Amino acid sequence: MPIKIPDKLPARKILLKESIDVIDKSLAVKQDIRPLKFLLLNLMPKKINTEIQFARLIGASPLQIELTLMTTKSYKPKNTENDYLIEFYKTLDDVKNNFYDVLIVTGAPVEQLPFEDVKYWDELLNILEWSRKNIFRRIGICWGAQVLLKVFHNIEKYQLKNKMFGIFDHQLSENNNRLLHGFTDYFPMPVSRFTENKINELLTKGLEILAISDKSGVGMARCPQSKDLFILNHLEYDANTLNEEFLRDKAENIEIVRPENYFPQNDTSQKPINRWRPYAFLLFANFINEVYQDVPFDLNKIRTF
Repeated sequence: MPIKIPDKLPARKILLKESIDVIDKSLAVKQDIRPLKFLLLNLMPKKINTEIQFARLIGASPLQIELTLMTTKSYKPKNTENDYLIEFYKTLDDVKNNFYDVLIVTGAPVEQLPFEDVKYWDELLNILEWSRKNIFRRIGICWGAQVLLKVFHNIEKYQLKNKMFGIFDHQLSENNNRLLHGFTDYFPMPVSRFTENKINELLTKGLEILAISDKSGVGMARCPQSKDLFILNHLEYDANTLNEEFLRDKAENIEIVRPENYFPQNDTSQKPINRWRPYAFLLFANFINEVYQDVPFDLNKIRTF
């Protein structure tokens, strides 16, 4: 089954070129099934890129999935036109009476700030509080994962001496976890962050460590009770995303080192190769399958879970 997104969303053309099945609203309503409802809280500056990255992973599922895009009301990003946000994005006021199977909270370029200093922090707290009764399961990505860890488990983030930047191999810690079915014992993940979470604090709070790197630390964890998933890195990234970050920082004269294990032969003139995408598809396929098995058919009943 395909993914359902707004009919005029620019990302649609790119997804179709990649042979991702996209369904029109008129056709979706004719199918006598309940689609899984995903809510993407997109906090990234380049919103269209992020829409494509996650829609690509969600749309590969054999299930019909309806994707709703969400942003903050209290802060308007500089890199996205306001008219675009008005047409394609919802705020909490728009969705507060709805129920969703999954909330995805993306990363954001604010991780070096204390949580409370983020301009939309209070609104984000309201969204997450609302999610307790209106969302069945959550995924946090990078800073989004750190936000979920802070809000729901009171786990802090810590500043690194230098930016962790590159592609790092991660070892599976939970070989029998349903989310990791089909994974190899070691797999690569793109990492781009200035902060980290301490493994001992996650374990003390009863969280499961799913993947860890000797170099970049905890890569994935989850809560065994809520089944929320915390992805501290960026499996959703395109092949060239780290290169774009590298070139951007160089152009702005920001001190930046070449991303590790990224360019072939460490030659920045060579085109990066996406070695992590199969694991991104596999992780989301396993996650969606698990949600489909666990969630009640009537989403209004998630209040009782």
